[in-house]
Amino acid sequence: MAATEFADLEITLNRWNADAYRVELRYSQPDSDVDIRLAPGTPALAKFDPVQLNMLAQDPKAYGTLLGANLFGDANVKTAFAQARANAQSQDASLRLRLFIDSAAPELHSLRWETLRDPQDGSSLVTSERILFTRYLASQDYRRVKIKPQADLRALVFIANPSNLAEYSLAAVDAAGELERAKNALGNIALITPDANQPATLNALTEKLREDVDILYLVAHGAVVDGEPRLYLQGDDGKVKVENGGDLVTRISELQNAPRLVVLASCQSANMSSNDNGALASLGPRLAAAGVSAVIAMQGNITMQTVAQFMPVFFKELQRDGQIDRAMAAARAVVRDNADAWMPVLFLRLKSGRIWYVPGFGGEKKSFEKWPALVDAINSGRCTPILGAGISEALLGSRREIAARWAEEYRFPLAPFAREDLPEVAQYLAVNQSPIFPRQGLGKFLRSQIWQRFGAQLAPALQNADLPQLISAVGELNRQRDTSDAHAVLASLPFPIYITTNPDNLLTDALKAAGKDPQVELCRWNDGMETESIYKREPDYRPDEKRPLVYCLFGQFSDLDSMVLTEDDYFDYLIGVTSNKDLIPGVVKRALADSALLFLGFQLDDWNFRVLYRSIMSQQGGNRRKNYSHIAAQIDPEEGRILEPERARRYLESYFGDADISIYWGSAEDFVRDLQKQAGKK
Repeated sequence: MAATEFADLEITLNRWNADAYRVELRYSQPDSDVDIRLAPGTPALAKFDPVQLNMLAQDPKAYGTLLGANLFGDANVKTAFAQARANAQSQDASLRLRLFIDSAAPELHSLRWETLRDPQDGSSLVTSERILFTRYLASQDYRRVKIKPQADLRALVFIANPSNLAEYSLAAVDAAGELERAKNALGNIALITPDANQPATLNALTEKLREDVDILYLVAHGAVVDGEPRLYLQGDDGKVKVENGGDLVTRISELQNAPRLVVLASCQSANMSSNDNGALASLGPRLAAAGVSAVIAMQGNITMQTVAQFMPVFFKELQRDGQIDRAMAAARAVVRDNADAWMPVLFLRLKSGRIWYVPGFGGEKKSFEKWPALVDAINSGRCTPILGAGISEALLGSRREIAARWAEEYRFPLAPFAREDLPEVAQYLAVNQSPIFPRQGLGKFLRSQIWQRFGAQLAPALQNADLPQLISAVGELNRQRDTSDAHAVLASLPFPIYITTNPDNLLTDALKAAGKDPQVELCRWNDGMETESIYKREPDYRPDEKRPLVYCLFGQFSDLDSMVLTEDDYFDYLIGVTSNKDLIPGVVKRALADSALLFLGFQLDDWNFRVLYRSIMSQQGGNRRKNYSHIAAQIDPEEGRILEPERARRYLESYFGDADISIYWGSAEDFVRDLQKQAGKK
């Protein structure tokens, strides 16, 4: 499917008073991150009459017409919506229509928004692929929403069929039939299931979710008791154990990696419809708040026929382009004539709507024609890899997560968008606590993370080890279990010079493990560093494949004074490298100016990349970069960041002038695996 442009319209409902809600609209055009506020200066209000709506509950069309009239009752809101849709149509773009219900108005989630109809012509607003309707939810979860390669997706089908459901006036679950329906729906997505003899307990579900599950397809009876959702799972004896839905939410929020998509599929009873009355759907907002990127649930007693029609289409469409909201619209269109077509609901916290990607060179032809040139440059020593934080995140965590945790722990007082900016948060700590505090705090944080994630695999003798020793141990573990470990693959290739912005020792250890003798050199941007320069010991040292140079632009953990961490550090670093051209060794300057540059693990808006760019462009001889037609850059897809290869390409071209930029769409691990294959070809 060809790439589609998307415009975004977010309709926010905030409680205004006991009877009304304020309506705000934000619109952004395709290829733009700038929001246009469409709501007028005076408050635009909406009132919803639950009594009238309930009277129309058996007539979805009439219900949706009244709901649309209520939502767009203010003339300014109605006009603004029409303008946004017309603007999207004029640009041949699909309109993402996101309904954001403020946490102070949870009662609005009980309305049947999926019946919503256009106040102008009465047409459905939820069954067209030109209007992608979702209930959009914010989350306080600060974990990154990593987008995964399509081929790596894994789905868990978990079915609860307690032996004594009849005691609760519930029909037995056709477990075999439900599993078969789930398999048919999921298509080619890799499937994992619990042991058939293992009771479907909450603990068993939690254990399975720890196996890097991307999609949870949960089949269970549900009910609402005293306003709280309940799940009829199993105890260890196989009989009913009624679990509070909130406990499931808590378990998922505590996972290292929450599922990207949770499908809450109501059980089908003998009368051909579910009987949970939307209990599972009430978990949707809570799961989204707990960190799940997308939740699909049934908000009523949906029929087996509708589920059987809806689910296979949804997953088939999802596998086409990874756009979960578009797949939802396509599936809704298939069941639009069913009386219960409005029951499937999508709760989404992904602005992009994308759940997976296909690694490769975006915007290029089917195969990247420049692989031979890149491999030739590597083999001839005319390629310089430059490592960013993304290449170490799988082991050490992300800079954004660290910043968010610190911001929460130390009550970071600045703008919310800055809470994930590590240099800005570190700057606050340097002022609020002490200049050395963020450097020492980063070390303590990483130590705790390493023990939390890898403690069971580390030798007890490492309890008192310093941070570089711990990182070395974790790096060795990863090289042993992963033949495509990114640092190991790079270490196996004949690069004479490696440039890294990371303070860890993973690359140096990998080079030593490959039988090489790496020489580490720090950029001496301040006077406080203690590490001796290789050029002081060996003035005539020249890097080669066997004794490569690892040049650390922003310092190392082993020398805290060398680390570039706070905003002031970055400014001081830039002043140093731009005013003193001799700070960077001549061999590194030549590599930056006269070799193919291979960027690995960068986000384009990170401080590391921006300051790295200034470091490169400040060096003499930059015109020689035009001789290389394949500056290859790996851009790590992530929710909320630049998600389109062409936009990333234009962004980089604006940085590097006339240089020919090739954008690899994928993670550092994806790129290294492909590089490993290409470099191994004869």
